[in-house]
Amino acid sequence: MSSILLKIENNIGYLTLNRPEVFNSFNREMALLMQDTLDQCAKDENIRAIVITGAGKAFCAGQDLKEVTTPELMPGFRKILEEHYNPIIERIRSIDKPIVAAVNGVAAGAGANIALACDIVVASENAAFIQAFSKIGLVPDSAGTFFLPRLIGFQKASALMMLGDKVGAQEAFNIGMIYKFYPVAFFEEEVEKLALTLAKMPTHAIALTKQLLNKSMINNLQEQLAMESDLQIDASGSHDYQEGVNAFMEKRAPEFKGN
Repeated sequence: MSSILLKIENNIGYLTLNRPEVFNSFNREMALLMQDTLDQCAKDENIRAIVITGAGKAFCAGQDLKEVTTPELMPGFRKILEEHYNPIIERIRSIDKPIVAAVNGVAAGAGANIALACDIVVASENAAFIQAFSKIGLVPDSAGTFFLPRLIGFQKASALMMLGDKVGAQEAFNIGMIYKFYPVAFFEEEVEKLALTLAKMPTHAIALTKQLLNKSMINNLQEQLAMESDLQIDASGSHDYQEGVNAFMEKRAPEFKGN
């Protein structure tokens, strides 16, 4: 079967990492296919929200070490980063649709950082996040050093990256690493409810919000205020803004179209 599965249902694109026999760790084929699948989700007008999850017991164990330790398979670390992981992170942040990481099990190394790059991260109660790089003498990649300190603070991120501690779902929630976690029995149901909510939202405004959040990482206050003004003018000219106002005045549920 394909190493990346895509199911489209109720305007949601469910992207599943599908190498459960190796805990959904990435090889070159899977990384390139994930990029293509994200591009497909970005272009498909029927998809208004995206969910990334893993098949089997794990979300993603990061890089498949067999690929980097077998001479005839090894693409080299520069190629792995510049052609595999960096383009995945760039796509996640640039796609104008909300992306949910539904962490169903262990998320380690690049797998953890791919999840943390998504717009909203939720987890099952048996999930765990591990910055596993230091355990084998590597440094964090896949934008982990960019996102994790911003999510949980410099000190905590520094300790987790240097020590490689396992962080369970409860702790991840407590320190602000993830949005919510759910009991295993209700995990898929809760993920679907969250994704359906996002798919029915004014997704043009959500896309503009995502742009603002991306720029907030590097803008100064004046630049961010100016960008907020520009994008608020954009949003206020949309169909969804008018629909939202009309629905509020008429005391009915809005029907947003994403434009």
